[in-house]
Amino acid sequence: MWATFKLLAVIFGCGVPAGLLLIPYTLLSGKIGPMYRTGKWIAGAATRAAGIRVEESGCDNIPADRACLFLANHVSNLDPPVIAQLLPGTPSIMLKASLMRIPVLGHAWRLARCVPVERDGGRAAAVQSARMAAQVVGSGLSMLIFAEGTRSPDGRLQAFRAGAFHLAQTTGAPIVPIAISGTEGMMRKGSARIMPGRARVQFLPAIDPANYATRAALVFAVRAALTAALPDHMRPEGEPRLTQV
Repeated sequence: MWATFKLLAVIFGCGVPAGLLLIPYTLLSGKIGPMYRTGKWIAGAATRAAGIRVEESGCDNIPADRACLFLANHVSNLDPPVIAQLLPGTPSIMLKASLMRIPVLGHAWRLARCVPVERDGGRAAAVQSARMAAQVVGSGLSMLIFAEGTRSPDGRLQAFRAGAFHLAQTTGAPIVPIAISGTEGMMRKGSARIMPGRARVQFLPAIDPANYATRAALVFAVRAALTAALPDHMRPEGEPRLTQV
């Protein structure tokens, strides 16, 4: 549990004071950049403190002139801080609504235009999140979305949620699949214990939704790209699937 303590100590020990300083600055200046850069630094410092070595590849696959959707697989609570420190610019993140209620940090996420998702809110909540996400991407911000909507229970790629693909087709934003591995063994679902190790983050070639006539074809292309990039023990079993919410 020592690694977990060190990660949380850095996140809250640095994040809360930084938020108390940078939130007023952001509100007064309208400049979000310093808060983003500080947040990425904190994410990197926290993962390093926990003994997590991050290896990234494929950053040259990220479009430099367009807002895009970073669509990642999800196997651990470590995935957000591992990936966030690598994303260029000031992207939004689609995250659990409960995280927005964390004092100071939740307000920082709202200023960063992160999109809250109510997992048990039903279709009405899903529609509201989708509309908010479309506005954020339409304003020119990229967005990080976990394709499965929640962590995989066994590390294998699970069914995708439809929302991200509807968002891509609605906004025309290219999808950059992100294959993350290694974290599935560092912090397992249902456990707070962190095991130090190596996390691998691979940015795959962008996929333009305009090149696919149907949503099913777009889903298949993204799923095939992620499946090919993941190690054997994380590849899905059976045919591609899609959930509607």
